[in-house]
Amino acid sequence: MLFDLDGTLIDSQVGIFASLNHAFAQIGAALPSPEVLRSWIGPPFHQTFPSVLGENSALVESAIAHYREHYVESGWAGHTVYDGISDTIEMLHARGAQLGVVTTKVLPQARKIVEHLPFGRHFIRVYGPDLKTAHSAKAEMIAQALNDFAIAPEHTAMIGDRHFDIAGARANRVRGIGAAWGFGSIDELRSAGAHAVAHAPRELPGLLEFA
Repeated sequence: MLFDLDGTLIDSQVGIFASLNHAFAQIGAALPSPEVLRSWIGPPFHQTFPSVLGENSALVESAIAHYREHYVESGWAGHTVYDGISDTIEMLHARGAQLGVVTTKVLPQARKIVEHLPFGRHFIRVYGPDLKTAHSAKAEMIAQALNDFAIAPEHTAMIGDRHFDIAGARANRVRGIGAAWGFGSIDELRSAGAHAVAHAPRELPGLLEFA
């Protein structure tokens, strides 16, 4: 079973917003509205920052560098685990499920967060882009996970809160389960073709049973 990180396992809004505020202050740009910032949680910043900063690659790269500096220092700790996630992960682990994390958060940050989660030891692998990667595709990381776990697509699932997660799952013929408690919307998840949408973590075990 593959899980997204931000918006699925953890509510990371506080830390991400703080690091975004720092980054935009450093480059002298106005911070977008909270609604816009929430929509930025999930997709790579190389795709979202230009909507506000324009096609100025140097400015975008500078903002991302300032964001990462602040996030590594303190922003990474600004998160909480969603209610019910811990019990769900423990239950899936007890069933013998092989668990992994697939995220667009850069790999060093993602690993640090997962290692500090109370159930983080149950995740065998963490997938994310490296620091030099401008773009990251969930589909490619899911494909790598299927290869590493040596498991058939029909016997696994990708759980996430944004359409990128569902699109990545569908591209690999993997069951895509929407996490309605995250930063996306139910309409977004259904429009992306989610196999099912869980309204709370406790619903996941029932949706992750394979014949």
